[in-house]
Amino acid sequence: MPLILDSSPSPSRPPSIVELSPASIRRREHHESDVVVVGAGILGTSLAVTLARQNRSVILIEKSLKEPDRIVGELLQPGGVQALKKLGLRNCLEDIDAIRVKGYEVIYYGNGVEIPYPSNAAGDDDNRTRGGLEGEKQDVVANRSGVKRPEGRSFHHGRFIQQLRAAAMREENISLIESTVTGTIKDGWTGQVLGVEAETKDGRKDVYFGQLTVLADGYASRFRKEFIAHAPVSKSKFYGLELIDADLPRSMHGHVVLGEGAPVLLYQIGTRETRALVDVPDGTPSASLANGGVKGHLRNVVLPSLPKCVQSSFERALDDGKLRSMPNSWLPPSTQQVPGMILLGDAMNMRHPLTGGGMTVAFNDVVMLRDLLSPEKVPDLGDTVRVKGQMRKFHWRRKNLTSVINILAQALYSLFAANDPQLKALQLGCFRYFQQGGQCIDGPVGLLAGIIRQPFVLFYHFFAVALLAIWLVIRQSPIYRLPLTVMSIVGIFWKACVVIFPFIFSELRS
Repeated sequence: MPLILDSSPSPSRPPSIVELSPASIRRREHHESDVVVVGAGILGTSLAVTLARQNRSVILIEKSLKEPDRIVGELLQPGGVQALKKLGLRNCLEDIDAIRVKGYEVIYYGNGVEIPYPSNAAGDDDNRTRGGLEGEKQDVVANRSGVKRPEGRSFHHGRFIQQLRAAAMREENISLIESTVTGTIKDGWTGQVLGVEAETKDGRKDVYFGQLTVLADGYASRFRKEFIAHAPVSKSKFYGLELIDADLPRSMHGHVVLGEGAPVLLYQIGTRETRALVDVPDGTPSASLANGGVKGHLRNVVLPSLPKCVQSSFERALDDGKLRSMPNSWLPPSTQQVPGMILLGDAMNMRHPLTGGGMTVAFNDVVMLRDLLSPEKVPDLGDTVRVKGQMRKFHWRRKNLTSVINILAQALYSLFAANDPQLKALQLGCFRYFQQGGQCIDGPVGLLAGIIRQPFVLFYHFFAVALLAIWLVIRQSPIYRLPLTVMSIVGIFWKACVVIFPFIFSELRS
């Protein structure tokens, strides 16, 4: 039998006399609901709770209810914290030893620059003018001068997921089922998705029906190929270590370490634990078997490039041998036009996790779907024509935030993992841009944090970095090298265009 978990009985009423609602009986006995959600992860669980609070009957299916153990999905940007508050799930960040995040420290060949989250995004008025969520106050912290700045949170991914699932368990309109979904059930005439087939750990097969089926089964989705034409592109992997009692250069900040190789991320996920994520592009020579594999690369190339205060804890973690990896994938979003089905989350849209924007995108998608699929706008989720119309709106409305985060993640990774002279020049230009302070850091980090939601602002700052990189080349070049300098300038500007425009065009595609 599948493990079926419904909301806990009220403390004031013994379990023996709890009366099940008709919708709950339908879910338990007939496996029928308004919505079937596949995947009790970040998006699936928060969407299930949101729909249940709109009095929708929800079946939430997850292949394993054990606490997940992943090396990504551990840093929630301020824009994600804000969305979590709008969903009434802010308490899920409590009691998991979450760490406050005030911004970033970018370290370029040993030189660091602090990039705090922007103070001008902490107030409602400024937030509105910059395209932020209206009517919401963010988690903020006041510095010594009294300036308030928004905060993010970092944590163990599995602990946060279990908190979200616990919130789902408290909703009487949700049945949480532990089972592996093996396929969809379709109407043979219309192609409409009617529900899913599933199989329990002991091999028992079952079916679950809903007016709407939401597939949110993550980056390794088994349904993606069936419903969207393009596949994820992965050119590197993150290799993760958990450092114990690491001494980071700046507390309560994420760290990006830049050097000769690809970027390294460092951020606390608990009082004693720090996550180290090392990007290793495919085909890296120093990570070949002849050079000791990935561990050889980490020990011989990455370790010496880290801040001195981190090296001992990094080496201890490397000696412990607990090294895990995740592919860094790019998958542009697509419209949802299959009747009776929606593909969401990492199953539908992914970007490089360098900027930590995945969960921020997911929670803001749920905020938007709460409005678009509300009972007032879609009384019957079985009305496929109306649902498809709302999902077309969803695809384009989410662009203000998701296109910014998607493009920024890919473009910034291209610069931070620079592997040719033009990209190296842009990388230096980016660091020098951050060193200017003011809007040169407030704008980029506001975009990264999910606070500034205007794609043009991203376009402006990216090409401001390119122009600064060009100016640095001009300043450093003697007059007798003018012809070569002109060629370098053209090459840098061309490379900037080659980096960003393909990602812009992918966002414009429907």
